[in-house]
Amino acid sequence: MKTLDEQMTEAAGKFGRFGGRFVPETLMSPLSEVERAFGDAIRDEEFMQKWSGLLRNFSGRPTPLTYAARLTEHAGGARIFLKREDLNHTGAHKINNALGQALLAKRMGKKKVLAETGAGQHGVASATAAALLGLACDVYMGEEDMCRQELNVFRMQLLGARVIPVTTGSRTLKDATNEALRAWSRQAETAYYLLGSAVGPHPYPRMVKTFQRVIGDEARAQLLEAEGRLPDHAVACVGGGSNAIGLFAAFLDDRSVSLHGVEAAGEGLHTGRHAAAVCQGRPGILHGMHSLFLQDETGLVKQAHSVSAGLDYPGVGPEHAFLHETGRVRYAAVTDREALHAVDLLCRLEGILPALESAHAVAEAVKIASRLPKDKVVLVCLSGRGDKDVGTIRDAWGGKAHASFEDVV
Repeated sequence: MKTLDEQMTEAAGKFGRFGGRFVPETLMSPLSEVERAFGDAIRDEEFMQKWSGLLRNFSGRPTPLTYAARLTEHAGGARIFLKREDLNHTGAHKINNALGQALLAKRMGKKKVLAETGAGQHGVASATAAALLGLACDVYMGEEDMCRQELNVFRMQLLGARVIPVTTGSRTLKDATNEALRAWSRQAETAYYLLGSAVGPHPYPRMVKTFQRVIGDEARAQLLEAEGRLPDHAVACVGGGSNAIGLFAAFLDDRSVSLHGVEAAGEGLHTGRHAAAVCQGRPGILHGMHSLFLQDETGLVKQAHSVSAGLDYPGVGPEHAFLHETGRVRYAAVTDREALHAVDLLCRLEGILPALESAHAVAEAVKIASRLPKDKVVLVCLSGRGDKDVGTIRDAWGGKAHASFEDVV
C-alpha cells in the first residue's frame, strides 16, 4: 500500500485532486524557474547545510519541547507538551521557511524578495532574512492588517523593508496575496516571490512543507528522547497551514498519532463570520491553487473573519484539503472567545504569552486532553509568541491588563 507521501507525488504539485498551478501565462515561466531551482537546491548538500546552519546559529534551533504541567493539571487528563516555535528568532515558525526561500532567491541571482503578510510575522521573517542576505524586500500588507499589527509594520521598516499598503477588497491577507502576485509578474526577472504559507501554485506548497518539516522532525525526536514514545495526538492551528503541515509531516505515516488542524471559527460557524475553509469551504481556485475556499452561492470567495490576523484567510493549503478528504487529519474550529480564553490560560498557568493563532491550537488541545486518560500525550505546536497581538487582546478585554476567566469564558 502506498504511503500518503507516495500518493501525493504521483503528479507534480498535486495532492489528490487539489493543488496544481493556475496562474496567468506571465507567471508560468517564473514558477518553472523556481521549481527547477528548488529541486536542484534540496539535492545540493552544501545548500541544505547552509540552511541548517542558519537555523542553528541565527534562528536558534532546535526550539525546546516544554511539558506544560499546570495546563495539564487544568485540563485534568492527558499530558500536554508544547513545541516552542515562539522561541525562534523573530518570534514564530515563519523564519524557517523565510531563511530557506531567501537562500534560494540568492542562489538564483535575484536582487529582491517580494512577500505578503497578514499578522506580520511572515513579513518580519522575510525582512529579516533579506537583510541578513543582502536582498531588497517589499512586503504587501492589507490596510486592515497594518492597523491591527502596527508594531510588526514598524519592525519590518526597521529591518529595511518597504511595506506597501493594500487598499483593495477586505484589505487583509487575501488581497495582499493578490497584489504580491501581480507585483511578481511585473518584476520576475529580478525579484523572487517569498510566499509564507503552504498555499499558492506549485511548487510553493511543497517548498513551504519542506522548509517547515523541521518542526515535526524535531518534536518527534525530542518526545522520543524525553518520553520514549510518540504523541497520541498532535495539534496545530491552520490558516494557510504552514506550521501545521510542518508538524504533521513527521507523523503522517504513524497511524497511532491522531492529527488535528484547528481553524478560526471567529464569532461562530453559524454566524458566517469565521475563517474555517476546511470545515465550511468548497473546492475552488484562488491564488494559483485548487483547494477549499469560503464561497457564496455563486462561487465568489467570501470575506474571512478571525480575531487573529494570521488566520484571517478564506482558503487553506491544498495538502490540507487532501488530508481532510482522505480523513488522515481531523479539522476542528475554535472561536475568537475560546482563543482569547486560551491566551489567558497559557499566560497565567505557564508564563507564556502565545500568538492568537497558536491560542486556537492550545484551546483545542485542552479540550482533547480533558477527554483522555493521564497516560496519553498531546503535542501542540506553539507557532508564535503574542507580543504582536497585545493591542488586539487588550481591546478584546475592554482595555484591561488581563481578563478573569469568568470575563472570557
